[in-house]
Amino acid sequence: MDILEKKQHYILLFDCYESLLTEKQKEYFKDYYFSDLSLAEIANERGISRNAVFDQLKKTYTLLEEYEKKLSLYKKYELRQAIYEKLLEIDDEKVNELTEKLKKIE
Repeated sequence: MDILEKKQHYILLFDCYESLLTEKQKEYFKDYYFSDLSLAEIANERGISRNAVFDQLKKTYTLLEEYEKKLSLYKKYELRQAIYEKLLEIDDEKVNELTEKLKKIE
């Protein structure tokens, strides 16, 4: 997995499992991935060591992977999306209407 794929992977897992993380884990993750701050910038902003930020992010990655392994929310989401796409390929107005209703539920 290259750097961009890895980044995208963790962002998608974060979207699924954000509510299961601590506030500190959420903040560090958001700073690093969404605000594009470096480890040093996050550490400086919070008055901690760069290594502490790194350790916290590493722990967050591990938790996200564990949550996905146990709950499979993202995997299930991907499977549903694939089914939706297949259903939309069917040239039937009723099927397409129901598929669109299913998408809106998420």
